[in-house]
Amino acid sequence: MLPETTPEDDGTTTPPTPDRRPPADRVTLKADLRATLPDASAAFVLTAAVFVFFWARMESGDSATVAVMPFMDDPRTYWMYLLSQAFGWSGLLWAWGTVMLGLLLSGPRPARLPVSRQVLERWHRTTSLTTMALMFAHALMFSAELVRYEAQVGWARRLWVGFADAFVPGWYDSGTGRIAIPLGQGALYLAIPLGLLFYVRHRIGANAWRRLHRFVIVVYVLSVWHTLLYGTNVWYGEWPRTVLWLLQLPVAVLLLLRLLRPARRAERLRAPARPGSGSLPGWVLRAAGRIAAAAVVIGLLAVVASGHDGGRDRPTDPPASSPHAPETE
Repeated sequence: MLPETTPEDDGTTTPPTPDRRPPADRVTLKADLRATLPDASAAFVLTAAVFVFFWARMESGDSATVAVMPFMDDPRTYWMYLLSQAFGWSGLLWAWGTVMLGLLLSGPRPARLPVSRQVLERWHRTTSLTTMALMFAHALMFSAELVRYEAQVGWARRLWVGFADAFVPGWYDSGTGRIAIPLGQGALYLAIPLGLLFYVRHRIGANAWRRLHRFVIVVYVLSVWHTLLYGTNVWYGEWPRTVLWLLQLPVAVLLLLRLLRPARRAERLRAPARPGSGSLPGWVLRAAGRIAAAAVVIGLLAVVASGHDGGRDRPTDPPASSPHAPETE
């Protein structure tokens, strides 16, 4: 989900030109959807495994979700919420994978790759499509759980409340969800157009596509932020939260390397006065990006080493009420 480069891409500024390859040689969404089937199947198998794990944890009384919301101590009633959690976790893992592939493809080329670059590019595209599907399924199951939960009102009102709380930014008005849910919605609504723009890049121009596609990293940041705020399985300062923080280190390191050693000459950081360094505002922006990426790496190391990762202590007297009061007529 990050921009790809080609050996001929020297970073020179050229006007967008249409893709003149014959349609048969152009990567199409239809072809990639067919190629996604093995990847998507693996993702749904993992989702099922995570769902079974969460169910077993709830049955055994070890569920962190139940520690946060004791009224949910019944997997047979709240199975749609568990399934939403499972889709969310597999979606985050697939997002991590596609971002890692994108950073490998868009940065300096490794001396050795386990497979060809064409295979890595195909994996990058298929994991991106699978990630979008998992994100949508996560939101859809959350909406379905809210529809089931709002049993006091009629079906039309229940459907509206479930849809609005899950898909309308700013509508959900309870607890940390007032911040966390719009973050997740923002990730979903950015992921879909940014991911699909690849298939129309011959119409908008390769340079425009690259500039827009870089914002995919924002999708990933919003997804992780949403999880840290609202993922009840990582609310507490325990090993799942630590692992989530640790997984961000390779992403941050690859991003830093990508910025320090860009594949395109136009993105390299030269002294502002040197020829080819570009405009001063552009130079400042590129330098700031490198400093920010380095600060993120240092910050992640500090978080993991210190243990101050924003986790909470398990309450001795957990809350007994729902974080989202049911609607009434």
